[in-house]
Amino acid sequence: MDAQKDALRRIVTTLANKNEELHNFLDTLDHTLSGLQENASLASSDLLLEFDTLSAALQEAKEALASSINDEETRKERELEKQLSQGKAALESSEELLEFANDALNIADEEEFAVAARQIKERVTMAPAFRLTMRPITTDSMSHLTVDFSRERNMLRRLSFLPVPRAPEINPARCLVCNNTVTVAWQQPGDCDGDGDDCSDGKIDHYILEYQKTDHGGVSRVRDDRPWEKVDGIQTTEYTLTGLKFDTAFVNVRVRACNKAAAGEYSEPVSLETRAFNFGFDATTCHPNLRVEGNKVEWDPQGLKTHDAKHKGQENKGRSSTPSPKKALSTSRSPANRGGRDRFTGESYTVLGDRGVDTGCHYWEVRPFPDCKSYSVGVAYRATLGKFDQLGKSAGAWCLHASQWLQTSLAAKHNNRAKSLDGPVPERIGVYCDYNNGELSFYNAESRRLLHTFRTKFTQPVVPAFMVWCGGMTIATGLQVPSMLSDTQRESEAGSMTSLNSLLS
Repeated sequence: MDAQKDALRRIVTTLANKNEELHNFLDTLDHTLSGLQENASLASSDLLLEFDTLSAALQEAKEALASSINDEETRKERELEKQLSQGKAALESSEELLEFANDALNIADEEEFAVAARQIKERVTMAPAFRLTMRPITTDSMSHLTVDFSRERNMLRRLSFLPVPRAPEINPARCLVCNNTVTVAWQQPGDCDGDGDDCSDGKIDHYILEYQKTDHGGVSRVRDDRPWEKVDGIQTTEYTLTGLKFDTAFVNVRVRACNKAAAGEYSEPVSLETRAFNFGFDATTCHPNLRVEGNKVEWDPQGLKTHDAKHKGQENKGRSSTPSPKKALSTSRSPANRGGRDRFTGESYTVLGDRGVDTGCHYWEVRPFPDCKSYSVGVAYRATLGKFDQLGKSAGAWCLHASQWLQTSLAAKHNNRAKSLDGPVPERIGVYCDYNNGELSFYNAESRRLLHTFRTKFTQPVVPAFMVWCGGMTIATGLQVPSMLSDTQRESEAGSMTSLNSLLS
């Protein structure tokens, strides 16, 4: 009995669940039916509106063409009527002159005849009949206003509902990656022109471009979780993405076309190479008086005190609450032991980049704070730069140094020697490093004017290096070498690009 009840309860539960499922299904059907009726009514309204608009356009075109015919007829009538009036006047004058001439033939007096003949001759010379063009000023033809709407009729017979646009085709040959911009070009498949007219996909209203940064070339077999960024409302078949940071090896792009009906399928993704030099500040090298936050480094006059307090707390950790004076004296005598092995100290105020350069050409930019009193940017051999070394004072560091304290100055420094540079201190500095050719150049990043170039032979990897005192700076990495940089460099070689190494040798 109990077993049967349990079985019956299970059946009841199953039936109750099925009934609820059916209720939900019926509600869905009702909602779908209501939506169908609403959408069908909306589609019918749209259809009537489109035909009314088309009819109005046809009526407007008919009136405009009929007006052209009427205007042409009126113009020709006016010209012909004027010529007809002139002709009638000329005929009346000619008949009068002919009658006078016939009467003159009957004059017997010789002197009177001579006078009449002379008058007739003068009147003939000035007669309108002899000055009137004996050809209609215009024709009766109206063939230039003939119409033939057979093509338009065929188009009207082909009126149908808008199809879903086909996927565009990206043209890799027309795509361009340059100066941290990506230009993507595409076209609709088949015979469709760029603006979507006369196209089997219907009138293309706009395009949607999506791009995804990735380190996998092509359609990656490894799923990339990076999101697709979207640019909507593109009206042409080409678009340039700007303001990009190239912090991945590639960017995937895809496009879809949209008409009034719907958005079509995406094109096949295309991968474009976007390699660039990316680095950040290496906080383990940061001087205690500097504070690093993301791509910004800032002077912190309290940093050394905070660092000493932390270091002292670590030294005292685990000691007894009453240390001996002897031990206390011995732990405070060695300020040179502050910080880690790679952290700069003393008056170096330096921080290094966290990635080195050992081949190729690379570019990055530095924007100092407007009120920064003193700063340096350059590269250095990490292995040979001591924790007390200041940039530009050793054989393994090259830098551009700017000072806005007491007086403004700009100088190129290397191996404890400096060369003063002319011109104002730039608001943004571009650093170009060609490792293989031993070239390090500094530019005004706003005007692309070359400030200075070092020429040397790098014997070990170099890292970006920065010095800040009383102020701060931000760095911009993930930048391509500007396309105009090499041309600017060649133009400036004669007057501006002097190697400091050769001057100081």
